[in-house]
Amino acid sequence: MLASATGLPVSSVVTQTSWFSAPPAKRPLLIIAGPCVLEEPEINLRIGRTLRDACRALDLAFVFKASFDKANRTSATSHRGPGARDGLRELAAIGRELEVPVTTDIHDPAQAEDAAAHVDLLQIPAFLCRQTDLLLAAAGTGRPVNVKKGQFMSPGEMEHVLGKLRQGGCRHAMLTERGTFFGYHRLVNDFIGVGDMMQLGAPVCFDVTHSTQLPGADRAATGGRPERAPLLARAAVAAGVHAIFLECHPDPTRARSDASTAQPLDGVPDLLRSLAAIRAALGPPAPER
Repeated sequence: MLASATGLPVSSVVTQTSWFSAPPAKRPLLIIAGPCVLEEPEINLRIGRTLRDACRALDLAFVFKASFDKANRTSATSHRGPGARDGLRELAAIGRELEVPVTTDIHDPAQAEDAAAHVDLLQIPAFLCRQTDLLLAAAGTGRPVNVKKGQFMSPGEMEHVLGKLRQGGCRHAMLTERGTFFGYHRLVNDFIGVGDMMQLGAPVCFDVTHSTQLPGADRAATGGRPERAPLLARAAVAAGVHAIFLECHPDPTRARSDASTAQPLDGVPDLLRSLAAIRAALGPPAPER
Protein backbone atom coordinates (compact mmCIF):
# COMPACT_ATOMS: atom_id res chain seq x y z
CA MET A 1 0.00 0.00 0.00
CA LEU A 2 1.26 3.48 -0.78
CA ALA A 3 2.24 5.59 2.20
CA SER A 4 0.34 8.84 2.52
CA ALA A 5 1.39 12.32 3.54
CA THR A 6 -1.96 12.68 5.27
CA GLY A 7 -1.89 9.24 6.88
CA LEU A 8 -4.35 7.85 4.32
CA PRO A 9 -3.96 5.76 1.16
CA VAL A 10 -4.72 7.17 -2.29
CA SER A 11 -7.67 4.85 -2.24
CA SER A 12 -11.27 3.98 -2.60
CA VAL A 13 -13.30 5.03 0.41
CA VAL A 14 -15.02 1.67 0.06
CA THR A 15 -12.13 -0.79 -0.01
CA GLN A 16 -9.42 1.36 1.64
CA THR A 17 -6.83 -0.32 -0.63
CA SER A 18 -4.48 1.59 -2.85
CA TRP A 19 -6.25 2.81 -5.99
CA PHE A 20 -3.13 2.61 -8.11
CA SER A 21 -2.11 -0.83 -6.87
CA ALA A 22 -5.57 -2.36 -7.21
CA PRO A 23 -6.43 -4.39 -10.34
CA PRO A 24 -8.18 -2.15 -12.89
CA ALA A 25 -11.42 -4.11 -12.53
CA LYS A 26 -11.44 -3.32 -8.80
CA ARG A 27 -10.82 0.41 -9.09
CA PRO A 28 -13.78 2.75 -8.59
CA LEU A 29 -14.01 5.85 -10.75
CA LEU A 30 -11.57 8.36 -9.25
CA ILE A 31 -12.62 11.99 -8.84
CA ILE A 32 -9.79 14.53 -8.55
CA ALA A 33 -11.49 17.81 -7.67
CA GLY A 34 -11.38 21.06 -5.75
CA PRO A 35 -10.72 24.75 -6.35
CA CYS A 36 -8.20 25.79 -8.99
CA VAL A 37 -6.00 27.54 -6.45
CA LEU A 38 -6.26 27.52 -2.65
CA GLU A 39 -9.04 29.82 -1.50
CA GLU A 40 -9.91 31.02 1.99
CA PRO A 41 -9.70 28.09 4.45
CA GLU A 42 -13.46 27.91 5.04
CA ILE A 43 -14.12 27.80 1.30
CA ASN A 44 -11.52 25.06 0.78
CA LEU A 45 -13.13 22.94 3.50
CA ARG A 46 -16.65 23.59 2.23
CA ILE A 47 -15.64 22.44 -1.25
CA GLY A 48 -13.77 19.43 0.10
CA ARG A 49 -16.58 18.27 2.37
CA THR A 50 -19.17 18.55 -0.39
CA LEU A 51 -17.04 16.54 -2.79
CA ARG A 52 -15.98 13.96 -0.20
CA ASP A 53 -19.52 13.31 0.95
CA ALA A 54 -20.88 13.06 -2.59
CA CYS A 55 -18.14 10.61 -3.58
CA ARG A 56 -18.65 8.49 -0.48
CA ALA A 57 -22.38 8.25 -1.14
CA LEU A 58 -21.67 7.03 -4.68
CA ASP A 59 -18.75 4.67 -3.86
CA LEU A 60 -16.38 6.85 -5.88
CA ALA A 61 -12.73 7.43 -4.93
CA PHE A 62 -11.82 11.04 -4.18
CA VAL A 63 -8.65 13.14 -4.08
CA PHE A 64 -8.85 16.81 -3.08
CA LYS A 65 -7.01 19.11 -5.51
CA ALA A 66 -5.79 22.70 -5.22
CA SER A 67 -2.73 24.61 -6.40
CA PHE A 68 -0.41 26.54 -4.07
CA ASP A 69 1.04 28.62 -6.93
CA LYS A 70 -0.42 29.33 -10.37
CA ALA A 71 2.87 29.98 -12.11
CA ASN A 72 1.41 30.14 -15.62
CA ARG A 73 -1.34 32.76 -15.27
CA THR A 74 -2.13 34.81 -18.37
CA SER A 75 -1.31 38.13 -16.68
CA ALA A 76 1.50 38.98 -14.27
CA THR A 77 -1.08 40.76 -12.10
CA SER A 78 -3.32 37.69 -11.67
CA HIS A 79 -3.60 35.99 -8.26
CA ARG A 80 -1.08 33.16 -7.94
CA GLY A 81 -1.74 31.62 -4.52
CA PRO A 82 -0.14 31.41 -1.07
CA GLY A 83 3.16 29.94 -2.26
CA ALA A 84 4.85 26.63 -1.49
CA ARG A 85 5.56 26.95 2.23
CA ASP A 86 2.12 28.04 3.40
CA GLY A 87 0.20 26.33 0.62
CA LEU A 88 1.66 22.87 1.16
CA ARG A 89 1.00 23.09 4.90
CA GLU A 90 -2.59 24.06 4.21
CA LEU A 91 -3.05 21.19 1.76
CA ALA A 92 -1.78 18.69 4.31
CA ALA A 93 -4.11 20.20 6.94
CA ILE A 94 -7.08 19.87 4.57
CA GLY A 95 -6.23 16.22 4.01
CA ARG A 96 -6.08 15.56 7.76
CA GLU A 97 -9.27 17.49 8.51
CA LEU A 98 -11.31 15.80 5.78
CA GLU A 99 -9.49 12.44 5.97
CA VAL A 100 -8.91 12.37 2.22
CA PRO A 101 -5.81 12.20 0.00
CA VAL A 102 -4.70 15.48 -1.58
CA THR A 103 -2.86 16.51 -4.74
CA THR A 104 -1.20 19.62 -6.11
CA ASP A 105 0.95 20.63 -9.07
CA ILE A 106 4.65 21.40 -9.03
CA HIS A 107 6.56 23.57 -11.50
CA ASP A 108 10.21 23.14 -10.56
CA PRO A 109 12.30 20.08 -9.66
CA ALA A 110 13.25 21.74 -6.37
CA GLN A 111 9.61 21.62 -5.24
CA ALA A 112 9.20 17.85 -5.63
CA GLU A 113 10.51 16.55 -2.30
CA ASP A 114 8.76 19.17 -0.19
CA ALA A 115 5.47 18.68 -2.03
CA ALA A 116 5.74 14.90 -1.67
CA ALA A 117 6.08 15.33 2.10
CA HIS A 118 2.71 17.10 2.22
CA VAL A 119 0.52 15.58 -0.50
CA ASP A 120 -0.30 12.13 -1.82
CA LEU A 121 -0.28 12.61 -5.58
CA LEU A 122 2.00 14.95 -7.56
CA GLN A 123 0.67 16.68 -10.67
CA ILE A 124 2.77 17.92 -13.59
CA PRO A 125 1.21 20.81 -15.57
CA ALA A 126 0.54 20.34 -19.27
CA PHE A 127 2.96 23.05 -20.40
CA LEU A 128 5.75 21.29 -18.46
CA CYS A 129 4.99 17.68 -19.38
CA ARG A 130 8.19 17.27 -21.46
CA GLN A 131 10.53 18.70 -18.80
CA THR A 132 12.82 15.78 -18.06
CA ASP A 133 14.32 17.13 -14.82
CA LEU A 134 10.85 17.88 -13.42
CA LEU A 135 9.54 14.42 -14.31
CA LEU A 136 12.57 12.68 -12.83
CA ALA A 137 12.35 14.72 -9.64
CA ALA A 138 8.67 13.88 -9.21
CA ALA A 139 9.30 10.21 -9.98
CA GLY A 140 12.10 10.05 -7.44
CA THR A 141 9.85 11.02 -4.54
CA GLY A 142 8.03 7.69 -4.56
CA ARG A 143 4.65 9.39 -4.89
CA PRO A 144 2.22 8.59 -7.71
CA VAL A 145 2.56 11.16 -10.50
CA ASN A 146 -0.24 12.53 -12.69
CA VAL A 147 1.00 14.23 -15.88
CA LYS A 148 -1.30 16.40 -17.95
CA LYS A 149 -0.85 15.95 -21.69
CA GLY A 150 0.48 19.07 -23.34
CA GLN A 151 -2.05 20.88 -25.53
CA PHE A 152 0.58 20.68 -28.27
CA MET A 153 1.30 16.93 -28.03
CA SER A 154 -0.17 13.83 -29.63
CA PRO A 155 -1.40 11.05 -27.34
CA GLY A 156 1.34 8.74 -28.57
CA GLU A 157 4.06 11.15 -27.50
CA MET A 158 3.01 10.65 -23.89
CA GLU A 159 4.72 7.25 -24.06
CA HIS A 160 8.02 9.14 -23.74
CA VAL A 161 6.68 10.87 -20.63
CA LEU A 162 5.89 7.51 -19.08
CA GLY A 163 9.36 6.30 -20.04
CA LYS A 164 10.97 9.21 -18.18
CA LEU A 165 8.85 8.55 -15.10
CA ARG A 166 9.76 4.87 -15.10
CA GLN A 167 13.44 5.76 -15.52
CA GLY A 168 13.12 7.95 -12.43
CA GLY A 169 11.61 5.11 -10.40
CA CYS A 170 7.91 6.01 -10.55
CA ARG A 171 5.76 2.92 -9.99
CA HIS A 172 2.37 4.61 -10.29
CA ALA A 173 1.78 7.09 -13.12
CA MET A 174 -1.37 8.63 -14.56
CA LEU A 175 -1.92 10.65 -17.74
CA THR A 176 -4.54 13.38 -18.06
CA GLU A 177 -6.28 14.61 -21.21
CA ARG A 178 -7.05 18.34 -21.06
CA GLY A 179 -7.61 19.33 -24.67
CA THR A 180 -5.52 20.04 -27.76
CA PHE A 181 -4.93 23.41 -29.43
CA PHE A 182 -7.25 24.01 -32.39
CA GLY A 183 -5.94 27.29 -33.72
CA TYR A 184 -5.96 30.32 -31.44
CA HIS A 185 -8.15 30.53 -28.30
CA ARG A 186 -9.69 27.08 -28.70
CA LEU A 187 -9.16 23.56 -27.37
CA VAL A 188 -10.74 20.36 -28.67
CA ASN A 189 -10.85 16.83 -27.26
CA ASP A 190 -9.92 13.91 -29.50
CA PHE A 191 -11.63 10.82 -28.11
CA ILE A 192 -9.85 8.52 -30.55
CA GLY A 193 -6.68 9.94 -29.03
CA VAL A 194 -8.02 9.34 -25.52
CA GLY A 195 -8.47 5.69 -26.48
CA ASP A 196 -4.92 5.60 -27.85
CA MET A 197 -3.58 7.08 -24.60
CA MET A 198 -5.44 4.45 -22.57
CA GLN A 199 -3.33 1.82 -24.37
CA LEU A 200 -0.01 3.26 -23.16
CA GLY A 201 -0.08 1.31 -19.92
CA ALA A 202 -1.19 3.92 -17.35
CA PRO A 203 -4.58 5.00 -16.03
CA VAL A 204 -6.06 7.96 -17.91
CA CYS A 205 -7.83 10.92 -16.33
CA PHE A 206 -10.01 13.42 -18.21
CA ASP A 207 -9.87 17.08 -17.15
CA VAL A 208 -13.37 18.34 -17.87
CA THR A 209 -12.90 21.94 -16.78
CA HIS A 210 -9.61 22.90 -18.46
CA SER A 211 -10.85 21.20 -21.62
CA THR A 212 -13.48 23.94 -21.86
CA GLN A 213 -10.89 26.75 -21.72
CA LEU A 214 -10.59 29.38 -24.43
CA PRO A 215 -6.91 30.26 -23.81
CA GLY A 216 -6.26 33.99 -23.85
CA ALA A 217 -9.73 34.73 -25.21
CA ASP A 218 -10.47 37.28 -22.47
CA ARG A 219 -7.30 39.25 -23.29
CA ALA A 220 -5.83 39.39 -19.76
CA ALA A 221 -7.39 36.08 -18.68
CA THR A 222 -8.47 32.74 -20.06
CA GLY A 223 -12.07 32.43 -21.22
CA GLY A 224 -14.17 29.31 -21.20
CA ARG A 225 -17.32 27.33 -21.94
CA PRO A 226 -18.11 25.89 -18.49
CA GLU A 227 -21.62 24.85 -19.54
CA ARG A 228 -20.00 22.12 -21.70
CA ALA A 229 -18.06 20.49 -18.86
CA PRO A 230 -20.87 18.08 -17.86
CA LEU A 231 -21.19 16.96 -21.48
CA LEU A 232 -17.46 16.22 -21.67
CA ALA A 233 -17.50 14.45 -18.30
CA ARG A 234 -20.28 12.10 -19.35
CA ALA A 235 -18.60 11.41 -22.69
CA ALA A 236 -15.27 10.68 -21.02
CA VAL A 237 -16.72 8.19 -18.53
CA ALA A 238 -18.63 6.53 -21.36
CA ALA A 239 -15.33 6.29 -23.26
CA GLY A 240 -13.83 4.36 -20.35
CA VAL A 241 -11.45 6.76 -18.61
CA HIS A 242 -10.28 5.81 -15.15
CA ALA A 243 -10.59 9.22 -13.49
CA ILE A 244 -12.24 12.63 -13.83
CA PHE A 245 -10.58 15.94 -12.92
CA LEU A 246 -12.73 18.99 -12.28
CA GLU A 247 -12.51 22.33 -10.54
CA CYS A 248 -15.41 23.91 -8.71
CA HIS A 249 -16.34 26.79 -6.43
CA PRO A 250 -19.42 27.87 -4.45
CA ASP A 251 -19.51 31.04 -6.58
CA PRO A 252 -17.37 30.58 -9.72
CA THR A 253 -17.50 34.29 -10.54
CA ARG A 254 -15.51 34.94 -7.35
CA ALA A 255 -12.96 32.15 -7.80
CA ARG A 256 -9.37 33.35 -7.48
CA SER A 257 -8.30 31.44 -10.59
CA ASP A 258 -10.05 30.00 -13.66
CA ALA A 259 -13.37 31.59 -12.79
CA SER A 260 -14.37 31.20 -16.44
CA THR A 261 -14.33 27.39 -16.29
CA ALA A 262 -15.01 26.44 -12.65
CA GLN A 263 -18.18 24.44 -12.05
CA PRO A 264 -20.76 25.62 -9.49
CA LEU A 265 -20.23 23.51 -6.38
CA ASP A 266 -23.93 22.92 -5.79
CA GLY A 267 -24.25 21.24 -9.20
CA VAL A 268 -21.34 18.83 -8.80
CA PRO A 269 -23.14 16.13 -6.74
CA ASP A 270 -25.75 15.71 -9.47
CA LEU A 271 -23.02 15.49 -12.10
CA LEU A 272 -21.21 12.85 -10.06
CA ARG A 273 -24.43 10.85 -9.77
CA SER A 274 -24.73 10.78 -13.55
CA LEU A 275 -21.09 9.75 -13.94
CA ALA A 276 -21.48 6.96 -11.37
CA ALA A 277 -24.57 5.70 -13.24
CA ILE A 278 -22.69 5.64 -16.56
CA ARG A 279 -19.75 3.81 -14.99
CA ALA A 280 -22.08 1.28 -13.35
CA ALA A 281 -23.86 0.64 -16.65
CA LEU A 282 -20.62 0.08 -18.58
CA GLY A 283 -18.52 -1.63 -15.93
CA PRO A 284 -14.84 -0.92 -15.20
CA PRO A 285 -12.45 0.06 -18.01
CA ALA A 286 -10.34 -2.51 -19.78
CA PRO A 287 -6.97 -3.25 -18.11
CA GLU A 288 -4.04 -1.06 -19.11
CA ARG A 289 -1.69 -2.73 -21.52
